Amino acid sequence: MNYLNITKYIYLVVGLIMIYDAVTKWNQGEDYTLSLVLAALAIFMYFFRRNFGKRFEDRRNQQNQNKPNE
Repeated sequence: MNYLNITKYIYLVVGLIMIYDAVTKWNQGEDYTLSLVLAALAIFMYFFRRNFGKRFEDRRNQQNQNKPNE
Protein backbone atom coordinates (compact mmCIF):
# COMPACT_ATOMS: atom_id res chain seq x y z
CA MET A 1 0.00 0.00 0.00
CA ASN A 2 1.51 3.29 -0.99
CA TYR A 3 1.15 6.80 0.39
CA LEU A 4 -1.86 7.77 -1.72
CA ASN A 5 -3.86 4.76 -0.54
CA ILE A 6 -3.16 5.55 3.12
CA THR A 7 -4.18 9.23 2.93
CA LYS A 8 -7.77 8.46 1.97
CA TYR A 9 -8.18 6.45 5.16
CA ILE A 10 -6.66 9.27 7.18
CA TYR A 11 -9.39 11.56 5.81
CA LEU A 12 -12.01 9.06 6.96
CA VAL A 13 -10.53 8.85 10.46
CA VAL A 14 -10.35 12.64 10.74
CA GLY A 15 -13.98 12.87 9.64
CA LEU A 16 -15.08 10.43 12.31
CA ILE A 17 -13.09 12.31 14.97
CA MET A 18 -14.72 15.58 13.91
CA ILE A 19 -18.18 14.00 14.13
CA TYR A 20 -17.39 12.81 17.65
CA ASP A 21 -16.13 16.30 18.52
CA ALA A 22 -19.31 17.88 17.15
CA VAL A 23 -21.52 15.55 19.17
CA THR A 24 -19.64 16.25 22.39
CA LYS A 25 -19.78 20.01 21.76
CA TRP A 26 -23.50 19.77 21.00
CA ASN A 27 -24.13 17.95 24.29
CA GLN A 28 -22.21 20.64 26.17
CA GLY A 29 -24.15 23.43 24.46
CA GLU A 30 -21.14 24.82 22.58
CA ASP A 31 -20.92 25.88 18.94
CA TYR A 32 -20.33 22.74 16.85
CA THR A 33 -20.74 24.02 13.29
CA LEU A 34 -17.03 24.16 12.50
CA SER A 35 -16.59 20.54 13.56
CA LEU A 36 -19.47 19.48 11.32
CA VAL A 37 -18.09 21.44 8.37
CA LEU A 38 -14.65 19.86 8.81
CA ALA A 39 -16.23 16.41 9.16
CA ALA A 40 -18.21 16.88 5.95
CA LEU A 41 -15.10 18.11 4.15
CA ALA A 42 -13.00 15.17 5.35
CA ILE A 43 -15.64 12.61 4.35
CA PHE A 44 -16.03 14.30 0.96
CA MET A 45 -12.26 14.13 0.47
CA TYR A 46 -12.29 10.41 1.32
CA PHE A 47 -14.85 9.64 -1.38
CA PHE A 48 -13.17 11.99 -3.86
CA ARG A 49 -9.77 10.36 -3.36
CA ARG A 50 -11.29 6.89 -3.57
CA ASN A 51 -13.05 7.72 -6.85
CA PHE A 52 -9.96 9.39 -8.28
CA GLY A 53 -7.78 6.42 -7.31
CA LYS A 54 -10.14 3.95 -8.98
CA ARG A 55 -10.23 6.04 -12.15
CA PHE A 56 -6.43 6.27 -12.21
CA GLU A 57 -6.06 2.52 -11.66
CA ASP A 58 -8.59 1.72 -14.42
CA ARG A 59 -6.73 3.96 -16.84
CA ARG A 60 -3.42 2.31 -15.96
CA ASN A 61 -4.91 -1.18 -16.44
CA GLN A 62 -6.40 -0.16 -19.78
CA GLN A 63 -3.04 1.16 -21.00
CA ASN A 64 -1.31 -2.06 -19.92
CA GLN A 65 -3.85 -4.15 -21.84
CA ASN A 66 -3.31 -2.12 -25.00
CA LYS A 67 0.48 -2.60 -24.93
CA PRO A 68 1.79 -5.28 -27.26
CA ASN A 69 3.56 -8.15 -25.52
CA GLU A 70 7.29 -8.08 -25.96
